[in-house]
Amino acid sequence: MLKINGVYKTFNIGTVNEKKALNGVDLNLKEGDFVTIIGGNGAGKSTLLNSICGVFPVDKGSIVIDGTDITKLPEHKRASYLGRVFQDPMMGTAADMQIAENLSLAYRRGQKRRLKWAMPKKELAMYKEMVAHLGLGLEERMTTKVGLLSGGQRQALTLLMAVMKRPRLLLLDEHTAALDPKTAATVLTLSQKFIDEDHLTAMMITHNMKDAINYGNRLIMMHEGRVIFNVEGEEKKKLTVEDLLKKFADISGSEFANDRTLLN
Repeated sequence: MLKINGVYKTFNIGTVNEKKALNGVDLNLKEGDFVTIIGGNGAGKSTLLNSICGVFPVDKGSIVIDGTDITKLPEHKRASYLGRVFQDPMMGTAADMQIAENLSLAYRRGQKRRLKWAMPKKELAMYKEMVAHLGLGLEERMTTKVGLLSGGQRQALTLLMAVMKRPRLLLLDEHTAALDPKTAATVLTLSQKFIDEDHLTAMMITHNMKDAINYGNRLIMMHEGRVIFNVEGEEKKKLTVEDLLKKFADISGSEFANDRTLLN
């Protein structure tokens, strides 16, 4: 479903701020893979997701989704392939629009827009049924502006919007980092539910090592723009946080000095 071959990305080339963010990344995902990604600050995790989304062009290498080479496609032309949930709950929705209106926009992702009056009752009923699956009672608040929702409600809605058209690849960019532990657990459970039910291929960046172990069927560790550890299946299930810390130290030659990760 995803083939990343020899991808490089350097920012601010030739200046004192030069930063090699991706250093020859190779990664293949099979259909239905749910990959969790961990690594210290500056390891290249978010840069990898941004490269897939087309936020910026890569310097070298190729990115292929479901047989289609998207390496040179602009960001807006990749929208039909991807679903994404950001760390900030404010980024995935339009705050001044109603819940139903946000869902309507997501439902038409990748399609040509037309001007017409109102929203068909049949379509609204479909959205209410979808929202009811979140278990948050939002199906009775379809006309509420999204900006009035809590962070957790908004993130759950963003997740629903990201998966409703069954993207070929779902990208979760630390999507629970800004939530309290209880709400984060709810959103993670919903994420696993949607991925399993629709057999989605997904990548999730997280700073929580326990979540990286408990969710998904594969785990990769990044360091200095490279994938330094890749584990899946039963081997992944047997991992502990201590195993990951030791593995990082053994492979990278340094300690995992990320307070946020260790506190989680």
